[in-house]
Amino acid sequence: MNSSLLSVDHLVKRYGQTTVVNDLSFHIQPGECLGVIGPNGAGKTTTLRMCLGLSEPGSGSIAYFGGQQMPQDALSIKAQLGVVAQMDTLDPDFNSEENLLVFGRYFGLPDATIRARIPKLLEFAALSHKAKAKPGELSGGMKRRLSLARALINEPRLLMLDEPTTGLDPQARHLMWERLQVLLQEGKSILLTTHFMDEAERLCSRLLVLDQGRKIAEGKPRDLIAEHLEPEVVEVFGQGAVALAQEASLKALAGRVEVSGETVFFYTQDSRALMHALEAWPALRTLHRPSNLEDLFLKLTGRQIREEG
Repeated sequence: MNSSLLSVDHLVKRYGQTTVVNDLSFHIQPGECLGVIGPNGAGKTTTLRMCLGLSEPGSGSIAYFGGQQMPQDALSIKAQLGVVAQMDTLDPDFNSEENLLVFGRYFGLPDATIRARIPKLLEFAALSHKAKAKPGELSGGMKRRLSLARALINEPRLLMLDEPTTGLDPQARHLMWERLQVLLQEGKSILLTTHFMDEAERLCSRLLVLDQGRKIAEGKPRDLIAEHLEPEVVEVFGQGAVALAQEASLKALAGRVEVSGETVFFYTQDSRALMHALEAWPALRTLHRPSNLEDLFLKLTGRQIREEG
């Protein structure tokens, strides 16, 4: 029997002549966090909408919990999911407690069951002191944590989070990450779309990299970095730095050289000789660091800006 919580096979979605999801397959196992990353227009949100039954696939299959099919078994599946959308969907007329109570009723849960869960969920979201506050009185970070608490009211088997920390300041983002890490430590399973590479590296046990509707890479974050990148990066910036990208003596010391804006990126197996050579340009600033997911993302999908739409 298939043990996957979610199995997506050969999914295709077209709008007119445009293919936005192209033969996409992936799965989520119990207890893991699968991160879906890619530039604007990669097909992340369209894929999530199909998984939630909000958009019908052109072809392919979406199976949950070992056999239930979306959209045929949508009601049964949704009863076992928790969803945090990009946009705030809290009811502005209800306070925090009431938002959880009313949402729990949508799942047919008895009021006594819901009321028993609310204090623990508010405590989990660090919102016990805001139980009587309406969404309009909450900060952006508080609203996102309340949305997460609301998504847990039905004790879901799988959480679907669509860019849950977009628009939050660093402190609020870190608190949201801490809450999500608690859920993962408790064995929750999460499908996460994100634009933040540090978020993906911190939370995700596996990554799915999409571009133009296709899967272009999949695996554990550190494994993907090791597979696709040199282990060390030296960034050089300052007036005249871009010219160094054509400097033959420096290029010979790097496996790969890229330019983005006014910064030159030297990717190398061993940075020591390169760092020594760069001492000949004392006016320029350098940053030596290990390769990371942002480097991977930019190598696989390019440095050009993708506009929305």
